Amino acid sequence: MMMRKKQFQLLLCTRWRNIFNECGFGKRKRSSRGLALQRYYSTDSSEHKEYKIPAERIRNFSIIAHVDHGKSTLADRFLEITGAIRTNSGVQVLDKLQVERERGITVKAQTVSLKYTYKGEEYMLNLIDTPGHVDFVSEVHRSLSACQGVILVVDANDGVQAQTVANFYLAFGKDLVIIPVINKIDLKNANPERVVKELQSLFDINEDEVIKISAKLGINVDKVLEAVVTRIPPPVVDLDKPFQGLIFDSWYDRYRGAISLIYLAEGSISVDQQITSLHTGKSYEIRELILLRPEEEQVKSLYAGQVGCVVCNMRSSADAYIGDTIHLKNVPVKPLVGFTPVKAMVFAGIYPMDQSQHMSLRNAIERLVLNDSAVSMSIETSPALGLGWRLGFLGLLHMEVFCQRLEQEYKAAPIITAPSVTYKAKIIGKQNIKERKSEEITFNNPAHFPNPQIVTEFMEPMVLGTIIVPTKYLGPILSLCLEKRGVEQSTKQFDTNRIILQFILPLNEIIIDFHDTLKTMSSGYASFDYEDHGYSTTNLVKLSVLLNGMQIEELSTIVHTCRAKDFAKQMAKKLLEIIPRQQFLIAIQVAVGAKILAREDLKPFRKDVTSRLKSGGDVQRRRKLLQQQAEGKKRLRMVGNISLPRETFIEILKR
Repeated sequence: MMMRKKQFQLLLCTRWRNIFNECGFGKRKRSSRGLALQRYYSTDSSEHKEYKIPAERIRNFSIIAHVDHGKSTLADRFLEITGAIRTNSGVQVLDKLQVERERGITVKAQTVSLKYTYKGEEYMLNLIDTPGHVDFVSEVHRSLSACQGVILVVDANDGVQAQTVANFYLAFGKDLVIIPVINKIDLKNANPERVVKELQSLFDINEDEVIKISAKLGINVDKVLEAVVTRIPPPVVDLDKPFQGLIFDSWYDRYRGAISLIYLAEGSISVDQQITSLHTGKSYEIRELILLRPEEEQVKSLYAGQVGCVVCNMRSSADAYIGDTIHLKNVPVKPLVGFTPVKAMVFAGIYPMDQSQHMSLRNAIERLVLNDSAVSMSIETSPALGLGWRLGFLGLLHMEVFCQRLEQEYKAAPIITAPSVTYKAKIIGKQNIKERKSEEITFNNPAHFPNPQIVTEFMEPMVLGTIIVPTKYLGPILSLCLEKRGVEQSTKQFDTNRIILQFILPLNEIIIDFHDTLKTMSSGYASFDYEDHGYSTTNLVKLSVLLNGMQIEELSTIVHTCRAKDFAKQMAKKLLEIIPRQQFLIAIQVAVGAKILAREDLKPFRKDVTSRLKSGGDVQRRRKLLQQQAEGKKRLRMVGNISLPRETFIEILKR
């Protein structure tokens, strides 16, 4: 019995060994990642689906709207009607990021290809759901470059808002077909007739063109899909021309590398073909072609007019350049007209909590920047915080979402400094002193603030802000804008209850708390949108922090002259609370040049040297001991070093 058991075990081991040898495991050891890649890419291309549809039956469109007007809910109904997902399968299916579900807003444009049958013919609808907040306008810009039309969604209760106006003129400027849709007609306080009049007065839209729906209940959503087919024109493409593709989005996969989302302007591509990047000049072999439905569906080929993903073993994040044109290898083409890269407006320093985490944080930032091309990145060094980066964002919410994604998706916990903007200065160089010629420099870090003696002019970035507010809140909103150094441009009343205000505002005044204060003053009814308005001459000063006469460069900041004194007092009080007490007195001073604007004294630790005197002791003896203690503290203050732990800098510099 024992012999049979051993023979069976030996036979079983021999059988498994043969299986492992056939699979290649017995020849050499392979990593789990390599095996996963081999199995993933060993799929025969003949198994991929072939989906070729005439360009005349392709529609590329985006959904644009103000925040919380129902874009993602409408996209869910489209997915259900076309059979891409089951009914009631979830809320905001295209909002895949954790930060989107937590905040309840869309921060990343999402693409999905839908099959829709209209009058017996099958159509391909390439839908792009875009964000609504002004800080993510770059996502809207990139999405519209691959579209021929848009659905403009307006809330039936709130009506036209600031971002509604901005999105309309953005699509209008690109000559896209606009389908106006009034959503949330099922609400108790909905007034679609009032919203129709607003669309007529502001955008000259006829009432016959407006579709009234309820995306939540699915009322009239099918009419929107029919309007997409009948009103939006098909893409003007040619399958016979050489392949041209525009990269308008990308993200990183740990196994497949950088994945590019492209719009095929001409020709077609297939798996195993060689493509070349016009920007980098590098060539790659196409390993996969994918349609998003919304889950990935591998196809053998993509054709002109379609929107799909290309996986070509692109390992470097920098190679997937947003706005790049790709073409077949050795078949050169002209670059496609894409979109102008947006300029970062708010800058902040990001540092690792410990320098041992520098490499992991750098990899996380680079991969996230690949997915969010609106973020600019440069290396920065701080004596207090070490080696880090200076990142540029489109706004404060953009910065908060980026940092939250770093923590959630890459488990990073960076230190984020207070946000600032980019200033300009005209200075007179040494070679231009005689001729009095000035050269222009830019800076966004107080450490790079130029010497005021050689500066002929300071300039700060300005924005053109559009505020839509109910009439009864007009007074407080005007006071707020004037307090933020705003200059009124226009005032227009487009209905009986609301007014459109336009102010030119300094960007530095609105990036921190302007939006929150605006919402508080208007009970949440005001909406705000802004756009770049160039630079304007201003008066800037650098606030320096001195501890016992020693300047601490890392704590410096740049402010406007009229804000200098108030800001100096706030900073001195904050430092008084944060800096740990020492054995000697610390004089905290905030100065502009040689002029002290604010001062606070941090009291030292004090020992009761008179405690050993019995019954209070002699008066002269008490005075002598206290005088000796004071002289010792004075000598210690002259030679003692102020110890500022790293946590102090973090508390002061962070938002």
